Amino acid sequence: MRLIVIGSPRQRRDLREQLETSAPDVVGEFGSLAEARDADIAADAFLVSASTPSPRPLDDAADVEALTPREIEVLELVAAGLQNKAIAARLGISDQTVKFHLTSITGKLGAANRTDAVRRAVRRGLITL
Repeated sequence: MRLIVIGSPRQRRDLREQLETSAPDVVGEFGSLAEARDADIAADAFLVSASTPSPRPLDDAADVEALTPREIEVLELVAAGLQNKAIAARLGISDQTVKFHLTSITGKLGAANRTDAVRRAVRRGLITL
């Protein structure tokens, strides 16, 4: 089986080391990435079949840098309709930090604004509504 490993250099290195030192343990099987995330099963990585039809155009899937767990948390709260100050209060961070995360998120997803970032994240299975 041939795999393409995607993530930051450190994430890719860690996954390669895990693959080389132990056999993968399948802890769940799902029809989509969104379903797998909803199941909330602890896993080191997701393996998506290359023959699985993509729910987005290929140009929208181009080399997206992975979002951090905190960025996903912020994006989920944006998707829930919270404004920056409410997100900051919920997460115990400043609203400037929320703005920083949103700038990073929109950049990584190639989004024009927060609404577009939510749309792109949903299409990629990063968050669910």
